[in-house]
Amino acid sequence: MHTALYDWSPLLRLLFAGMAVAALPLAWVLWRHRRPQAYGRIRALTLATLFLTFDLVLFGAFTRLTDSGLGCPDWPGCYGQATPLGAHASIASAQLAAPDGPVTHGKAWIEMVHRYLASSVGFLILVLAISAWTVVWRQRAAKAARAQVHPWWTTLTLLWVCIQGAFGAFTVTMKLFPAIVSLHLMGGYVLLALLAVQTVWQSQAMTVRSPVPVVSALRVALVVGLLVLLLQVASGAWVSTNYAVLACAEFPQCQASWWPMMDFSQGFELWRLLGLASDGTPLSFQALTAIHFSHRMLAGLTFFVMLWLVWRLRRVPELARPAHWLGGLLALQIATGLSNVVLDWPLLAAVLHTGGAGAMAALLAGLLAATRTLSPPYFSERHTT
Repeated sequence: MHTALYDWSPLLRLLFAGMAVAALPLAWVLWRHRRPQAYGRIRALTLATLFLTFDLVLFGAFTRLTDSGLGCPDWPGCYGQATPLGAHASIASAQLAAPDGPVTHGKAWIEMVHRYLASSVGFLILVLAISAWTVVWRQRAAKAARAQVHPWWTTLTLLWVCIQGAFGAFTVTMKLFPAIVSLHLMGGYVLLALLAVQTVWQSQAMTVRSPVPVVSALRVALVVGLLVLLLQVASGAWVSTNYAVLACAEFPQCQASWWPMMDFSQGFELWRLLGLASDGTPLSFQALTAIHFSHRMLAGLTFFVMLWLVWRLRRVPELARPAHWLGGLLALQIATGLSNVVLDWPLLAAVLHTGGAGAMAALLAGLLAATRTLSPPYFSERHTT
């Protein structure tokens, strides 16, 4: 059955569905902050959006890992309908024509729920951007002290979520093109980081707290840690989108070897179809092994960098708690990463592995927002890390 890749007819109904999902966190924010408290309301809205975005990242992983990404082969609806209920006949026909294909009623619902969540996050970020600019404009009109909100950051976040929406569309219409799916996952982590930074800044404004002063070496360590983590996340996304997790089914060796046969050139051809090399031939097992093994090597580097960062953070009393959180997330990543290999890629471990990486990215970005470089004249033993 031929289906148009883009069918905009259900767009308005999808937007209303997203607004309906977003109505619950919005109602909670308005009820909890009935009094006009700009900092408190915007902070609560940002925190709610961050929570829902983290849920979206987890559900996106669930969608990918259950092979539901093409449960609805068009965008933004499902066979031109706003829900799989309206597309029941089309889904049944596609499933009958290809019983082992990507389209089933269950997969269609998973894919559409993911789209509903994505549209709700987009709506909340739009409300957040409007709220931030409203506070700034009111402050300017009243010639009052400048509010500690960051409207340009909310605008950047709104722009970024629009880009994410476009990548979500390309994920479907380009049939799970590995580079597009990987960029879509990476974009979700960047969105988490943007929201985490704003949450920290708004918390500081609400409680009139200053950033924690630290030596420049620790700030550099945080930046290095975040960059190494993003490199590892990109590697993990490439493993997942190419379904290379089971290329090595044991640990610490791979295929009973410390250095198995690998084809790095084919494995890291970035612009190609899923399961195929750039010349159209099937992707070799050696290429999948190279993708998996590279992720393992980067995981070792990431582990030691994060362990070093935990040690540095624990030496600053104000950062001891986030240091413990970072250590806990690192332990979770190790446990779930090993489980994916030795337990044949269990769904729960795979989803938690994706979520743990997102939480680490948000935590490191939040730590950068929560700290500032200590000026040289004020160095003290307490802050020499």
